[in-house]
Amino acid sequence: MTRAPTVVVLAGGQGRRLLPYTLSVPKPMMPVGGKPILEILVGQLAGSGYAELVFAIGHLGDIIRDHFGDGRAFGVSIRYSAEPSALGTAGPLDLLRDMLDRTFVLVNGDILADFDWPAIVEAHRRNASEATVVLARRDEALDFGVVALDPSGRVASWQEKPGVERLVSAGACVFEPGALERLPRGERTDLPDFVMALVRAGRNVRGHLHPGRWLDIGRPADYERACADAARGAPG
Repeated sequence: MTRAPTVVVLAGGQGRRLLPYTLSVPKPMMPVGGKPILEILVGQLAGSGYAELVFAIGHLGDIIRDHFGDGRAFGVSIRYSAEPSALGTAGPLDLLRDMLDRTFVLVNGDILADFDWPAIVEAHRRNASEATVVLARRDEALDFGVVALDPSGRVASWQEKPGVERLVSAGACVFEPGALERLPRGERTDLPDFVMALVRAGRNVRGHLHPGRWLDIGRPADYERACADAARGAPG
């Protein structure tokens, strides 16, 4: 039987967009419905059979360690990797090379989503991918009226504050251990740079579109929406 992937949870960011709250509370510990967002994520992973977790901690990491301990109280096993300095969104993997000897998941500790983890990993394996980036659709309204001109310079159309739909990174990826060959050693590295290094090397990098709920709790608007949803009794 294939073992479930190890899950690396990025939980070391400073949460600048949620200041001043994150001066004293790590961003992944911001409460949603009376429970830290990271605890909601851990519960979802445990419910999917993903019980081997590594928390990459940094800013206020002791608060996270004190809350979760070894993970047994939450139905998982948690190990910790403390960043000596900010390493970006992919750099923490450099400290974990010896632990990541099979398919692994990398996920932000501050997202609220109803990911189907087994389906994501199964698609990754079915496609023989070296990296799979989980994506979400996001509609954003422009704050301007958008005007188009015809070739002669006459106004052809005017859309007032139109919505623009984009595919965005949903803060989760699946990797094979071999992908780490393209991760710089001892350097701050962000996830887009790491993934695009794989693409340039001709590795099989796929996208997996998540059709369900997804909120980035690090964005004030998304955090407010998550709290409002929780107050209405929406499931986490």
